[in-house]
Amino acid sequence: MSTTTRRRRFNPDRDVREWTGAYAPYDILKEAVVALVAVGVLVVLLAVVFSSPDERAVTLESWAKANPVDFAQTAITQLDGTSPLASYGPPYNSTPGAAQHIGFFEPAEWLGVHQPIDTAKDFVIDPLRTLPNDPRLQEALNRYESAAPQQQQDWTTAYEKAAAKASASGTALHVSAGNYGPVGTMMSRLTSMAQSGALDGALLSQGQFYNTNYTKPLLFIASGSYLADLAGQQHLQGTQWGMMNETGNYPGQAWLWLYTMWYQVAPMNTSSNADLEVWTIMMVLTAALVFLPFIPILRSIPRWSRVYRLIWRQHYRDAARARAVGA
Repeated sequence: MSTTTRRRRFNPDRDVREWTGAYAPYDILKEAVVALVAVGVLVVLLAVVFSSPDERAVTLESWAKANPVDFAQTAITQLDGTSPLASYGPPYNSTPGAAQHIGFFEPAEWLGVHQPIDTAKDFVIDPLRTLPNDPRLQEALNRYESAAPQQQQDWTTAYEKAAAKASASGTALHVSAGNYGPVGTMMSRLTSMAQSGALDGALLSQGQFYNTNYTKPLLFIASGSYLADLAGQQHLQGTQWGMMNETGNYPGQAWLWLYTMWYQVAPMNTSSNADLEVWTIMMVLTAALVFLPFIPILRSIPRWSRVYRLIWRQHYRDAARARAVGA
């Protein structure tokens, strides 16, 4: 019995011809050490000369002190459920039709609500309940919670209209008198609580030794205009290619240019499903890059364009000289 081995046909996009030319010694460990040391020294010198961005963290306390009017206007929308967060949808609440989708592809809806947030309870009522020795506040909270939904809406609507015309002197908030029942007391105490830093602590409290979940304070802050205004001043908003920028004049994350570019072009720049659309585009492009060696025609482009000869032009010059000398 005899066996024959069938040779596979040579494919220039898949197979590599055996190298028959000269070899030169190359110490990859030495190269890596030299590169690491050189880059390390350069990083240290640049850090000493230019320092690094050190913007202070934006907190509920800094927000309420810098712009108590915006804080109060945002807080009342958290209480009456008209803030963007209150109807955001998964993973925070189950607002119908709020989840981003592309046709039937609706991953947020499939994953559901796994970090439930009730803006009135989590951002206003529960934090105010933690304030001690304030019978007037507790009475106001009891009155609000025991009122009928329509009465609550009448109070919050009246306060929201008054807050739209509110003013501030320093950190003091001035809201004109109106028929908003206990809501005025609640908003006044919540503003004072935020300015003291207690509201940050109340929203961060998780019953654990280390509190590292900043979701609630960040969502509260992001509902107002204060954080967006700061981001705009630092060129960090989505319409300013903010994903790849850094505060001040420091270089940012240049490698994110492709991701943030899609937010600048139609239809993503006006779409309510922009995040999911951009993510899908990037996943498709990433898959194309990963599987490029297996995709016909695309994998042949480097060979057809001969761009490799431009990249390795010095090598081809040296090889041509060697052949000329040998001839």
